[in-house]
Amino acid sequence: MNEEQLAAIRQQSRQAMEELLAAADTAPGDIVVVGCSSSEILGEHIGHGSSFETAQAVLEGLLPPLKEKGLYLAAQCCEHLNRSLILERAAVTQWEQLVNVVPQPKAGGSFATAAWQAFREPCAVCQVSAAAGLDIGDTLIGMHLRRVAVPVRLSLSAIGQAHLTAARTRPPYVGGARAIYAADRHSQQGEGGAQA
Repeated sequence: MNEEQLAAIRQQSRQAMEELLAAADTAPGDIVVVGCSSSEILGEHIGHGSSFETAQAVLEGLLPPLKEKGLYLAAQCCEHLNRSLILERAAVTQWEQLVNVVPQPKAGGSFATAAWQAFREPCAVCQVSAAAGLDIGDTLIGMHLRRVAVPVRLSLSAIGQAHLTAARTRPPYVGGARAIYAADRHSQQGEGGAQA
């Protein structure tokens, strides 16, 4: 990719994250999971055209909005590392299980490798419970989202040539018809106030 194309990927990534964070109800210290196929961004089949420079451009777009809100990025590895996640050690709680691996472009993916190199004190865990997430290239991040995941419709449907999906989460409603629920600032923005 040339610099103009990388700049476009950077800008699209930042825009997608900014739109997601505007819709998500996050708090400082929360984790946002991102799965990213640099192959799909380039129009290749997932896992067959990995590009470290493309992954770096995505990361450079994603990190500033996350840092502004005091959030942590969990970069999902590919299936070869069982979709483990790379994150800053400061984000790890007693509930996350550390795993011993250093991602590489062909074993973990370019995006996870770029995150490992960019983070101050990177580590790998086998799962997280993220407040929101972006899936760039159909990498299947759902296993790392809190219950209940709610789709977020972004103005972008792709980054490069990779399909883009976003989700926020909310606490489950419990108690049935007689229960009273705290206000959900998103209930009028897509769920129609329905109790799910």
